[in-house]
Amino acid sequence: MGRLVAIVGRPNVGKSTLFNRLTQSRKAIVDDTAGTTRDRQYGKVDWCGQEFSIVDTGGWVVNSDDVFESEINKQVEIAIDEADVILFVVDASNGVTDLDDKVAQILRRSKKPVILVANKEDKNDARFNIPEFYSLGLGEPVEVSSANGSGTGDLLDKIVADMPEPKSDDQPEDNIAKFAIVGRPNAGKSSLINAFIGEERHIVTDIAGTTRDSIYHRYNKFGFDFYLVDTAGIRKKNKVNEDIEYYSVIRSIRAIEASDVCILMIDATRGIEAQDANIFSLIQRNKKGLVVCVNKWDLIEDRSLTSQKRYEAAIRDRFAPFTDFPILFTSALTKQRIFKVLETAIDVWNNRKRIIPTSQLNSYMLEQIAQTPPPSNKGKFVKIKYVTMLKDSVIPTFVFFCNLPQWVKEPYRRFLENKIREKWDFHGTPIQIFMRDKS
Repeated sequence: MGRLVAIVGRPNVGKSTLFNRLTQSRKAIVDDTAGTTRDRQYGKVDWCGQEFSIVDTGGWVVNSDDVFESEINKQVEIAIDEADVILFVVDASNGVTDLDDKVAQILRRSKKPVILVANKEDKNDARFNIPEFYSLGLGEPVEVSSANGSGTGDLLDKIVADMPEPKSDDQPEDNIAKFAIVGRPNAGKSSLINAFIGEERHIVTDIAGTTRDSIYHRYNKFGFDFYLVDTAGIRKKNKVNEDIEYYSVIRSIRAIEASDVCILMIDATRGIEAQDANIFSLIQRNKKGLVVCVNKWDLIEDRSLTSQKRYEAAIRDRFAPFTDFPILFTSALTKQRIFKVLETAIDVWNNRKRIIPTSQLNSYMLEQIAQTPPPSNKGKFVKIKYVTMLKDSVIPTFVFFCNLPQWVKEPYRRFLENKIREKWDFHGTPIQIFMRDKS
């Protein structure tokens, strides 16, 4: 089950700064101008060994001059509806405002765990305003300063404590592959699932799950045995004006986190769009295997091999630097190559579990390192003495032991990864490389 935290609040309370602080990134644009955040940001947070996804939302406003007001508010509502835990950020330096009251009313109706975050507590006499926020009826405020990081450790402790645990009966068997079919709306995800399942519904077994969480479908037909990871559809059918693109990404977060391998659907008739890149980045951050499926290929006039290669090159260029993943050209409607998709996903899953014997790893890699050693730094040389592969890691993880691990930079790590991929088949799966001290 994916675990999702949403950051909400009125404009200019420091939501994006808090997002950057918790994700240890600078992805969200921060500015004093109200309404800066319109495009949603998604990130991963790792705290004390626990990971969860977090989404930044725009500031909730009413009766403003912002032409994007209704769109931003709809997306905030979707984030509240889908989140497991909600961070309600308020500005301690200003005290309670009418907009804070309106957001609090929405959150109280949501029946979700809400953590009241009193931000900017370091400003002047802001701490004297904090008792006012008890009037919102959302419990004790957590005092933080997202600008300098004070109090964020306590906030993360509370988030982890309030996060619901997965239900034991919602979890599938660990030794069976779990595939998530993800992509933007109308890329053909449902058509592909229907093509896989067909009319013989007895081959599908649903594992109990809530409407908000990922649902697993056991598929055991034609010699395959795996779980399809899907999520519930849009439940509020009366809200016809929901932002479907935004909802799609929220659903994708859950499906991606619950899977081993993601089948990313791209609409061949529309090409590679920003939303495809967003979902790809989610797959990368969650360290999942990847199969790219270019759907609706039957609708393209030029289906020659040259056209395929040109399309494939454009995808790899857009998703670089990770380019070692399979790309298939399919049609879910005509069932063209759909079983090749399953075979390829199984191959990627097997690659994720591949273990290289330490003797083979050292024999090959130390020879490559001797031919191309790490660059020297200030007259000192990095000497890599030994390499091993961790056996219990979720994805292939290699540890290189050397005398100066802090001097091995990202370009040389990529060199080591490329050499590993040249020798062994890790097609479609990410690789982790760590440098450790062994003087």
